Amino acid sequence: MASKKGARNSIILKCTVCGNENYITSKNRKEHPDRLEIKKYCKFCKQETVHKEKK
Repeated sequence: MASKKGARNSIILKCTVCGNENYITSKNRKEHPDRLEIKKYCKFCKQETVHKEKK
C-alpha cells in the first residue's frame, strides 16, 4: 500500500512583541510558500498582536 504523503506541515506561530511561541497550526506549503502572519491574542502581552511563522 502506498503511503499518502501530503504537503501539509505543522508550523509554530510566534508573537512579534514578546517573542513567545503561543500557537501551533498547519498549512499547505505547496499552495502557500510564504510565511504566515496573523493577528492573534497573546496571553503574555494581554492584547491582540501580530504572530508570524517561526523559522
